[in-house]
Amino acid sequence: MRHYEVVFIVHPDQSEQVPGMVERYRTMVLSKGGKVHRLEDWGRRQMAYPIQKMHKAHYVLMNIECNNETLEELEHAFKFNDAVLRHLTVQMTEAVIAPSPMMKEEKSRSLTQVQDEATKAAPAAAPATV
Repeated sequence: MRHYEVVFIVHPDQSEQVPGMVERYRTMVLSKGGKVHRLEDWGRRQMAYPIQKMHKAHYVLMNIECNNETLEELEHAFKFNDAVLRHLTVQMTEAVIAPSPMMKEEKSRSLTQVQDEATKAAPAAAPATV
């Protein structure tokens, strides 16, 4: 299996659907025996140039390890999803798990860290209300 870095840009009106889309793509990779090494939601950002008369879009970064068949299926899903404005897939030599430079900004958050924190907090009992 090969390592890939995938960035996709989602229409700003569809920002609320991004978590569902990310989970769908993540499940697609994991169900075929692949791995997701890094998953970051960069949020809504200014684009370098307008696309379809829009100046902002929602950015997501994924570092994955998968076979060619899974990659083609993932890119097919991007191509036929009207909410995805652009996507870029780059083959990497090794898995990248360190936070990206974009994650150093305050408003960005790593989805893998949020998921790890959620699994750690799950066994804790909820406080009782009086």
